Amino acid sequence: MDELKHQIEKNKQRYIDELITLLKIPSVSADPAYKDDVRKTAVHMQGKFEAMGLENVHLIETQGHPAVYAEKIIDASKPTVLVYGHYDVQPPDPIELWDSPPFEPVIKNDKIYARGACDDKGQAYMHVLAVELMLQNDCLPCNVKFLIEGEEEVGSDNLEVVLQENKELLKADVILISDTSIIDNQTPSITVGLRGLSYVEVEVIGPNRDLHSGVYGGAVPNPINILSKMIASLFDADNKITIPGFYDDVEELSPAQREALAQAPFSEQDYLKELQIGEVYGEKGYTAPELTSIRPTLDVNGIWGGYIGEGAKTVLPSKANAKISMRLVPNQSSDKITQLFSDHFKAIAPKGVKVEVRPHHGGEPLVVPTNFKGYKAAEKAMEQTFGKTPIPVRGGGSIPIVALFEKELGLKSILMGFGLDSDDIHSPNEHYGIFNYLKGIETIPYFYKFFAQ
Repeated sequence: MDELKHQIEKNKQRYIDELITLLKIPSVSADPAYKDDVRKTAVHMQGKFEAMGLENVHLIETQGHPAVYAEKIIDASKPTVLVYGHYDVQPPDPIELWDSPPFEPVIKNDKIYARGACDDKGQAYMHVLAVELMLQNDCLPCNVKFLIEGEEEVGSDNLEVVLQENKELLKADVILISDTSIIDNQTPSITVGLRGLSYVEVEVIGPNRDLHSGVYGGAVPNPINILSKMIASLFDADNKITIPGFYDDVEELSPAQREALAQAPFSEQDYLKELQIGEVYGEKGYTAPELTSIRPTLDVNGIWGGYIGEGAKTVLPSKANAKISMRLVPNQSSDKITQLFSDHFKAIAPKGVKVEVRPHHGGEPLVVPTNFKGYKAAEKAMEQTFGKTPIPVRGGGSIPIVALFEKELGLKSILMGFGLDSDDIHSPNEHYGIFNYLKGIETIPYFYKFFAQ
């Protein structure tokens, strides 16, 4: 393993250059304008796998963007690791808030700045390079399969079919994923819980056309005013969500469980300073780490309507829209929450408007056990490269595929990420530390070593 570390240092610039090449391709899955670029990225990954000498390399076509598959079976009697990642990225908007163009990667302060640098091109590519490294040094101790998809950022809608139609191809013993973070570069951690997701778009429709706000204002329902009131009513004075039945299935942690989670280092003062906010704002009675991991949420992700151009236009708009996401915790169901939201939102609308709720994508929450072979291998691997035992933590994000893997393939996933919460994923100026990128390439071979034992 010391030789591998030497090889990583020797190949450092090539590893960075290859990631930069990948980051230059704008693989935005949500926007049809980028469809060709998304496919170009899949083909690029396919070419890399073929150049490495992997076998059975091909694109798995879907109703949307393709997934990329590759494998190396060294001995059918040995265990198999299925590596999952995604090559698609979030839209870069708002472009004007980036310090440099999102698809023209730059390196500053030992970090690579680009859309997808951390989520998830940088983290997925660590696995590619780690396997390449083991193959070059003839020390791959078990079988490996790759499934790199192109629709994670739009809910992995077609991946369920991919799993159902390729169960034999994807047969493995564990799934290894790097799409999460560590506490900090001195404090390794492994994510053992993820929140689920219910994502909807709402539309409030008033008069049959935009109206003059002087001639009609005061007598005709204003969809923006009404939408704002409806959204505000979704929270009570303690910032608890008011949708009937919303909390019925929420897993309530015991004081001992909450105390165990609190062992992860956290400074509220540093948290507020980094985000430049005055206080933690959320459901009463919970800390910031708890609010972002073990409690469900409801957030408006976008809201629009009426005139938003330069200068003034006294318009009473015909419509108002919002996109709303709800993060869910264990025992909550995304389908149930979506239905509860839809029923409630329509019920609280005044008679003067019509309301439409359009569900987008969802995903289920889960908790990963810490007492099985895969977790123990990840724990030992991080101990080797960080010099300390990683802390099990619950993450606030959603990776819908993890619950889907368990349902369709019967496999547990190991969420061994190397990003940082401060990497600005989904935001302008997303970045990924070169330390983290190389540390991932160094750590992953240890996972294979310990998992094969």
